Amino acid sequence: MFLIGENINIMSKTIGSAMKERNPKPIQKLAQAEATAGIDYLDLNIGPARRDGDELMQWMVNVVQEVTDKPLSLDTTNPVAMEAGLRTCKSKALINSISLEQARFETELPMVQKYNASMIGLLWGAEGMPRDANERCSLAVELIYKANEMGIPNEDIWIDPIATPISVEINQVKACVEFMSMLSEIAPGCRSIVGLSNISNGAPVHLRPYLNRTYLVMLMKYGLYSAIVDAFDPELIKVAKGEMPEIINLVWRMMDGEQPDFTSLGPKELEYAKTVRVLTGQLLYAHSWLEI
Repeated sequence: MFLIGENINIMSKTIGSAMKERNPKPIQKLAQAEATAGIDYLDLNIGPARRDGDELMQWMVNVVQEVTDKPLSLDTTNPVAMEAGLRTCKSKALINSISLEQARFETELPMVQKYNASMIGLLWGAEGMPRDANERCSLAVELIYKANEMGIPNEDIWIDPIATPISVEINQVKACVEFMSMLSEIAPGCRSIVGLSNISNGAPVHLRPYLNRTYLVMLMKYGLYSAIVDAFDPELIKVAKGEMPEIINLVWRMMDGEQPDFTSLGPKELEYAKTVRVLTGQLLYAHSWLEI
C-alpha cells in the first residue's frame, strides 16, 4: 500500500509559521522524518493560500525536493498555486484533489493531462456529500467519465470515497466501506485512496490511532491502494505494510460475521476487535468503547 504523509500541513502551528516566514528548516526536517518513517508520498497542504499562493507552493516544492526525492501530493484549493507546484515538481505529482464541483474539475482536470500528473478524485458532488454507497458510485462514474474525456487514463485516477468521523454518523462510515467493496467493478483500473484520519476526528487524541488503524484494515479487505495518514504512527505503518497478519485476519473475519471469544484474545487483539464493533455499528460509539 502507498502511504501519503499528512503532516506537512499549514494547520500545524510549527509548519504554518514556517510557511509564513519562509523558514525551510522545520519543513525539511519534517519531510525527512516522514520519509524515514516509511512514507511513500509527501502531502504538501498549504490550504486556500489566497495571497501569494503560487509563490508559496513553488517555494514549498523546492524546499522539500532539496532534501528528499519522494513524490509529492499537492494540496490546495487555489488552482493558480496548484499549477505553480506542478510546474516545479521533478517527479510525477498527485493533485489532491479534484471533485465534481464545476469550478474545480473545469480548472484542474486540464492540469492533470498537461503536467502528466495523477489525481485524487474526491467524491463530492454539486450537492455536497454523497448520502450512501450508491451515490458514491454514481459520482465516481461521472468523475471518471469527465476525466477520460480529457484523455486521463483510469490508472491516474485515485478515487477518494470520503471517510467521515465515527463520532458523527455511523451510516456514512459503513457506506464508505461498502463503496470500496464495489469500486473495482465500477471503475476497473482506477486506484483508491482515503483520508484516514477523518474517521477519528472528534475522538480524544489518545484514542484516535485505534480508530485509524482498524478502519485501515477494514478498507484493506477491499484492496485499498493508498491512504493519507499520520506518518508517525509506527503501528499503523506496520499494518499497512502487512506486518501484522494475525490482526488483519481477525478484523476481516469479524467483518465476515465471525464473533470471536473475547476472553481468548490478547490485549492487542482486543483493541482491534472492540474497535471493529464500533466501526461496523454493532456498538454505539462512545469515548469509552475500549473499556466495554
